[in-house]
Amino acid sequence: MVEQRTENPCVGGSIPPLGTTTSFLYNPSMSTQLSISSILICLLVATGIIFAASEGSIMINSYSLFALCGVIGFLLHWIIFIPSYVYQTEHYFDLTGSISYIAVLVFAILNKPDIDLRSMLLIVLVGIWAFRLGTFLFLRVKEKGKDSRFNVMKTKFWWFLATWTIGGLWVFITSCAALAALASTKLVALGPFGYLGFLLWFIGFSIEVIADSQKTTFNRKRENEHKFINEGLWQLSRHPNYFGEILLWIGIAMIAFPVLEGWQLVTLISPIFVYVLLIKISGVPMLENKALKRWGEDPEYKKYLESTPKLFLKIK
Repeated sequence: MVEQRTENPCVGGSIPPLGTTTSFLYNPSMSTQLSISSILICLLVATGIIFAASEGSIMINSYSLFALCGVIGFLLHWIIFIPSYVYQTEHYFDLTGSISYIAVLVFAILNKPDIDLRSMLLIVLVGIWAFRLGTFLFLRVKEKGKDSRFNVMKTKFWWFLATWTIGGLWVFITSCAALAALASTKLVALGPFGYLGFLLWFIGFSIEVIADSQKTTFNRKRENEHKFINEGLWQLSRHPNYFGEILLWIGIAMIAFPVLEGWQLVTLISPIFVYVLLIKISGVPMLENKALKRWGEDPEYKKYLESTPKLFLKIK
């Protein structure tokens, strides 16, 4: 099977670049410096988006609802980091991501005076995605007993903390368009643009769920232990789950767009961020390199690479 794991990076399923830098494994001082720098960069990026997109946000005791939602995701990650580091476990990393998504959504909806169809749709769609993926990844780690990507990382305080902080940033940026719409004082009827966004979300979510299910079934068959998957959606794309993931966040951004104005529009970076991280940084490059090391000389795998698109589904 190709190491295109069914876990997905939205809720920490794939460790960002921090987790793939080999110098971290062998140079503790380098690890500390880069980890602290990564934490600071995450906080600066989040702060910049919060200040920009708080324009037009509902205010709660002089604080924007959008800003409070952004802070909640980081706080939850840091709180769960403490026992995770003490007990040297990564079991709750992905689950914390899901809980963070759901927590900020609940907080937003509880503090929004006027709950319209757009708000309810965003709550339901992001909530369904977060619950499904977080539960899926949590049970997968529990079944395996551990996630090998964390073997060294969880023994290094700053590296492990940086990873949890990046998890908080991931939650914030991927959901920022939805959060900005939920926190917006502007109300607009859902309209055709919103319905089209829902359709894209539905298609993307379906593709992701089906791809994950097919990969899980493939992996559980003993005869496939040393094979790469090229059946189902995986014969149409080398990373169909990532394609579905990107598509569904484009849908969320489309639903949110009509009520965003001014600097709130910066939150439309959400699907762009998902695409860049998955395709250019921590997703596809890491998995493709790993697969090449294992099957690079296999003629069938070479044929698979040549005939199968990296991301978009091939139309037969």
